[in-house]
Amino acid sequence: MIYTIEFQKRGLPHAHILVFLYPEYRYTHAKSIDKVICAEIPDKKTDPKLFEIVSSLMIHGPCGPQNTHSPCMDNKKCTKHFPKKFAEETIIDVDGYPVYRRRDNGVFIEKGNTFADNRYVVPYNKHLLLKYNAHINVEWCNQSRSIKYLFKYVNKGHDRVTAAFYTGGNGTDDSACVDEIKMYFDCRYLSACEAAWRIFSFDINYREPSVQRLSFHLENEQSVVYGDDDDLEEVVNNPIIHRTKFLAWFEANKVFPEGKNLTYNEFPARFVWKVNKHIWTPRKRGFAIGRIHFVPPGSGEIFYLRILLNYVKGPKSFDEIKTINGVKKDSFKEACFALGLLEDDKEFIDGIIEASHWGTGTFLRHLFVALLVAKQIIRPSVVWDKTWEYLSDDMLHKQRILLQFEGIFKLHL
Repeated sequence: MIYTIEFQKRGLPHAHILVFLYPEYRYTHAKSIDKVICAEIPDKKTDPKLFEIVSSLMIHGPCGPQNTHSPCMDNKKCTKHFPKKFAEETIIDVDGYPVYRRRDNGVFIEKGNTFADNRYVVPYNKHLLLKYNAHINVEWCNQSRSIKYLFKYVNKGHDRVTAAFYTGGNGTDDSACVDEIKMYFDCRYLSACEAAWRIFSFDINYREPSVQRLSFHLENEQSVVYGDDDDLEEVVNNPIIHRTKFLAWFEANKVFPEGKNLTYNEFPARFVWKVNKHIWTPRKRGFAIGRIHFVPPGSGEIFYLRILLNYVKGPKSFDEIKTINGVKKDSFKEACFALGLLEDDKEFIDGIIEASHWGTGTFLRHLFVALLVAKQIIRPSVVWDKTWEYLSDDMLHKQRILLQFEGIFKLHL
């Protein structure tokens, strides 16, 4: 799970928590969601305490036509999409989002001059409300897009404020000149609650299990960090640059037999990276997840190396990574093809051949170049070998025209 603590400008801290369930405990059916999440007003007679908590803490607004001046209203619409629609049972819509059960049973709560029914209830968990007596919104998340948004939201950073400074009084001609750049400052906002929270050393964020970022590089292309005044010869001869996290993985596979059954991203689950010694050592306790750095598809060989790192187990060198079934390939790209990890470009070959039935040679060459520039073709040489006759279809015709013009030119001379 992962969580972060935020501090709103009006005071108390609040937490955003994302919890992942083990497969055997996941709620994959709509009816199972009702066991954990409720979006209805409880019965006042059977659950008086829960009714009181929901009434005071879990009702949105009301807003909409009943209260057009609610803070959530923008252009006569609620920014939080309340009131929700009535629903006889919980369902999962076509986009994978839950629509919680909100029955039209006539139950409502009177708040001043407004009335709130089940359409205004913020989804909650009964046991959490009774235990903590606080506003706790619980949602069911089963979409990769939602998870990505939640991770970005949880880690979006601290609150900020724009402060303006100015000088009062009559002043002189110099003070009358307003320097907008000096007047405005982009600052971090630190409330009294957050200050106290940090003084007592309470956690601001938490993540379990920990995630180990795994860097990698091509042979002899590791990054080297040095200062402006460092001697370059000493930098190059420093043994630390030859003990990157990636190269140390090769060395660990030579020493520890259990490494031969692990890919690079599985390695942190069994081994710990010692930063001060630049070595991998067997893990004695805990658990970690490995995540390999992202590389865009158009990056060349390093992109294909990253693909192989997700499949090749226990290599002791760069050559072993591109050795497939005892045969060493010339490149990581060829190794990916040998493992069937890349497509064979057949769709592009078929597309060029089909276009040759109605397109000119010039058009086909433009098409081929566009595919090359967009880096859509995995093996350009293979596509060329299969389609060069179509791509050069008009070359002989153009050559004959040039020869004819050359003959006519000579006759005029």
